[in-house]
Amino acid sequence: MNTQDFLTLSHADLRSLLEQGHAIDPSALDDSEYRGVSLGLPAPIVAITWLTFRKTFHRDPRTGALRGWNVRMQQAGLDGPREPMRDAEGKPRCFGFYEVRDGRAYDMPVAARHGLVIDYNHSSENPRLDPIRLGRDPLVSLDEGRVDRLLGWTYLDLGLARVGTPSYFLLEREGPLSYVP
Repeated sequence: MNTQDFLTLSHADLRSLLEQGHAIDPSALDDSEYRGVSLGLPAPIVAITWLTFRKTFHRDPRTGALRGWNVRMQQAGLDGPREPMRDAEGKPRCFGFYEVRDGRAYDMPVAARHGLVIDYNHSSENPRLDPIRLGRDPLVSLDEGRVDRLLGWTYLDLGLARVGTPSYFLLEREGPLSYVP
């Protein structure tokens, strides 16, 4: 399946791929970055947000935790250049900081506990009242034993309830981590 094919999949197809996905060795993600492609969202939402983004994974040398952040990208389509948006100082625009954790520790509304979870609540870099802290992204490999293509989905942890969203994403490995904020 190529990247374009994923854009045509239904929510049921994406959920099936997520549930059938494979476990990920967290150390295989250390200090890497991925091109993200939004899946499952209506076209008007994608038009005002983004189709592509960057997701990073960094092994914190001080704590040993696997953490990461999202990077806003210039929107140039799937085949255009992959260039980050930059702030006034010329640094990539990073947001949505997270910690990557074992999926077995989570009560999630999808059968993907065999994967990892991107947990936005466990990062002190997100403002205390930022709604992104409610987000949890189960993450699985699409190819057993490999980390070149990953599939994720976002749900909200509201304490007593977990609420699914229509937001899935494909991650395609770009290479080594190029920037640490």
